[in-house]
Amino acid sequence: MHPLAERIKQKDMRALARAISMVESDHPDKLALMSDIFSIKKSAHYIGITGSPGAGKSSLINRLLTHLRKQELTVAVIAVDPTSPFSGGSLLGDRTRMNQHFLDPGIFIRSMATRGSLGGLARATKDAIRVCDAYGFDVILVETVGVGQSELDIMKVVDTTGLVLTPNSGDVLQIFKAGIMEIADLFIINKADLPGVVKLKASLEEYMMIADPKGWRPLIVRTVSTENKGIEELWDGVSRHRSYLYETDQGEKRRQQQLQLEVYELIREEIWREVKEHVEEDQEKLQAVSDPEADPYKLARSWYQQWKGD
Repeated sequence: MHPLAERIKQKDMRALARAISMVESDHPDKLALMSDIFSIKKSAHYIGITGSPGAGKSSLINRLLTHLRKQELTVAVIAVDPTSPFSGGSLLGDRTRMNQHFLDPGIFIRSMATRGSLGGLARATKDAIRVCDAYGFDVILVETVGVGQSELDIMKVVDTTGLVLTPNSGDVLQIFKAGIMEIADLFIINKADLPGVVKLKASLEEYMMIADPKGWRPLIVRTVSTENKGIEELWDGVSRHRSYLYETDQGEKRRQQQLQLEVYELIREEIWREVKEHVEEDQEKLQAVSDPEADPYKLARSWYQQWKGD
């Protein structure tokens, strides 16, 4: 077994942080490490918190952490921040809202950049979740960027997805169009002390009547994170959804679908890495793309066939 995996099994927090850094940097030992990590995975409940920027996701998680620790549950938080397409940097600002929990040994907080990942959820994020599971946390919270396709991407890696909305923000029309409604197991109306809550709740209920969801019917929870209101109800909703997953075959089906997608993604990642190296080692190919008249479709097909050896 990989030395880091062995240390993580023994609940070594430094090894946990080191392993996540390895998967973030795409270390050559990553696949071997993750294979060993997978063999010692536990049974944490993965919870995704997503929604538009400014909806109060980080503040909500901060309150939820306090609630969970009172129940003596250990928690890992993976906060995914957007990477700048210009500088490649990331603000990683979610930590500032959770700083009161930094010294708590029962809480682990890690901010991660999307690094340009399609969907806004980096491959490294999924690996980090698995590392935290192997460590033995009871709950793993994943906060997504909340822009682009990240809301849709989150459903591929978590058990329960909470979609955070705020009154009078215009979110409802956007999520109706984007298809994001289908991924929510819970609708969390945050900042519920503002006007427009009743209208937003009615819109969500109307949508569910039209959509007529089979099996699990998403719950609607009101919260005011600044006043610590609705947090107990939020956790109750998460717990009810977890019970539903265990009492029906939906939990097993969801994990099977996620595993299949993950295998495909890992294959795609390996192919992409090899094809990229094949192209970048050939100066003629690099020169070809400098021609503004170059046909990208022909180049892609030709180079791929060359890489395959056809």
